[in-house]
Amino acid sequence: MIRRLAVIPARGGSKRLPRKNIHEFCGKPMIGHILDTAKSSKLFETIHVSTEDEEIYKISSDLGFSPDFKRPDRLADDITPIVPVLKYVTEQYLKMGTSFDQVWLLMACAPLITSDDLKGAAALFEKHNGLNPVLAITEYAAPIEWAFDRDDQGRLTPLQPGMFSTPSNNIKPKYHDTGTFLVFSADSVLSSVGAGSDHGYIGAPISRESGIDIDSSDDWRLAEAVYRYRNSNNPNGFEGK
Repeated sequence: MIRRLAVIPARGGSKRLPRKNIHEFCGKPMIGHILDTAKSSKLFETIHVSTEDEEIYKISSDLGFSPDFKRPDRLADDITPIVPVLKYVTEQYLKMGTSFDQVWLLMACAPLITSDDLKGAAALFEKHNGLNPVLAITEYAAPIEWAFDRDDQGRLTPLQPGMFSTPSNNIKPKYHDTGTFLVFSADSVLSSVGAGSDHGYIGAPISRESGIDIDSSDDWRLAEAVYRYRNSNNPNGFEGK
């Protein structure tokens, strides 16, 4: 039996959208959506909310996910990477006599992730024998070959001159991190140093709407619209006719 630990980081000091991880999103605190998805996936032996914040601790507990311990303040500032937080949580459980095979990072503000997304990533991780971490990715909305740099005066400089005339169907899709979830072996987390690495990942593709990165009020409104549409009685699914 594979023993999986899900860690949901939820510090109290988010800046761009203050306290977004507990702000109400479609009827419940934002963090409640990923907690429910993690539980319904039936993948995890333990689901732990990593927070230093009293209010987030209470809300998580009220939702049925009382953290076994708090995050120390030294790991809850604006500059601490996520990997040291995962390492701390995994080490704390070891001190409590509990070990895991896999450590999953589930972001608190990922309300559109589904159980199927998580199950697909689990299968992919096991297909590769747990030798490579798995990262949730999605396609860029437009070819990155069409990208411009923009200076202070608004002038545009193509990053790949001449590519503007290449049709998108002749350009291989590129992918980006959705900022929603990752899968690691517990051994790799425990042996990690600093922020870790951005090499060696296996990509788990998810839909662009599932991977909406909620960093602004526009992102929030878009995510709410997608969530409500998904949960409407629309018989044709998200795409419609």
